[in-house]
Amino acid sequence: MIIHEKYMQRCLELARNGLGSTYPNPLVGCVIVYNGEIIGEGWHQRAGEPHAEVNAIKSVKDQGLLSKSTLYVNLEPCSHHGRTPPCADLIIREKIKKVVIGVVDINEKVKGQGIVRMEKHGVEVISGILEKECQVLNKRFITFHEKKRPYIILKWAQSADAYIFPGDKGEQKGRPIWISNIFSRQRVHHWRAQEASILVGKNTALQDNPRLNTRDFKGFPILRMAIDKNLEIPDERHIYDGKFETVIFNSKKNSTKSCVKFVQLDFSNNIIDQIMYYLFQNNIQSLIVEGGAITLNEFLKADLWDEARVFYGDIKLGGGIKAPKLYEAVDKEESILDDRLIWYNNSL
Repeated sequence: MIIHEKYMQRCLELARNGLGSTYPNPLVGCVIVYNGEIIGEGWHQRAGEPHAEVNAIKSVKDQGLLSKSTLYVNLEPCSHHGRTPPCADLIIREKIKKVVIGVVDINEKVKGQGIVRMEKHGVEVISGILEKECQVLNKRFITFHEKKRPYIILKWAQSADAYIFPGDKGEQKGRPIWISNIFSRQRVHHWRAQEASILVGKNTALQDNPRLNTRDFKGFPILRMAIDKNLEIPDERHIYDGKFETVIFNSKKNSTKSCVKFVQLDFSNNIIDQIMYYLFQNNIQSLIVEGGAITLNEFLKADLWDEARVFYGDIKLGGGIKAPKLYEAVDKEESILDDRLIWYNNSL
């Protein structure tokens, strides 16, 4: 088992290279081992492109060794035709006789069928290697398929006296108030590059005028979303700049203008549930909720979140909008110069 864990760990390392670019597909890495040495490896890089198993098999210089090798992969090989052919069929065709899997695919289209197909063709299959680590890696994919909603990350920065905004000071409106330092803000852009969507409430769009992009970190554009019941956010705000796909949840209309899609919701009923349904129907597997306090507290009140990432700055605001309160145990924490970043976990 120890040797299996060694190679599965490498699968996990490879799979992480796809974070932020494989949606709605999972993160998958694969290595092929012959006589105690890795002779091929690969990972899934983008939806619609070859899967990890395909890339690993293609990377083997001496294809004649495949039938004598063991294939390691952190997620069960697929057994259905999507945009690419089934990986289980490729493994069978290449006469690979042993496959070691981290975790069974939770997707209804697979869910053990890949294993059954390979075993029927004489492939020895071992599963459950570093299973917990493999589940954590694909927490977004698993949450989406199990709970029929995206994996939800709450994020905010609060002052030393527990405020997230100084209040209704006119001179502050339309521009952000920086509580965290520049390196913490760069970390936030890194997170945005890893996730599929981001949501703010109307007040945050009005007070901070956020761009909600990844300008400080290279990555794919994130789906920007705002809750604006009566369409009060002015056209000149950054969220209407037309640079990225944007969704405005409102009570007035369903329409599309350039990159902006207006989605009408029933504000007399639970808005958060309606947003979750919309995201599930549109294959959005992860969501960062960046504020403001009203929106964050709605998710907390509904216990509808998986992680919270909170920056604690050393400045004092002396009043204003109070930060949300968390009572869950701290998962981990770190220092970013004079900021403290604390992670809370409400999920796996």
